[in-house]
Amino acid sequence: MKKLTAQEEQLMIAVWQVGEGNVKAFMEQLEEQPPYTTVASTIKNLEKKGYVSSRLFGNVYVYKPALSEDDYKKRFMGSVVKDYFSNSYKELVSFFVDQKKLSAQELKDIVKMIESGKKK
Repeated sequence: MKKLTAQEEQLMIAVWQVGEGNVKAFMEQLEEQPPYTTVASTIKNLEKKGYVSSRLFGNVYVYKPALSEDDYKKRFMGSVVKDYFSNSYKELVSFFVDQKKLSAQELKDIVKMIESGKKK
């Protein structure tokens, strides 16, 4: 799948929040209110890229995610780790520790999650 632009990613988050809806429903989820035509154009781009699917309901197109948010995160993080951290999650964690974005307690919590095999 093609990478999303920042605008497409923001709209995709709105699509995941709504689940299924029309352009106006997605616009309601956005903090900034771009013109309707911009959002409609962006949603069409997301459809071309395979991130959403559509169906005609009366005279309105209704869109829904073709990819779950979790699947997107897996693909996105996988490519970030591969492209920027030599395919090493250890290097990724080390980066966040070096940048002081990850505390010792958070690191301990991560180790506990790994050992128990559970999320959060």
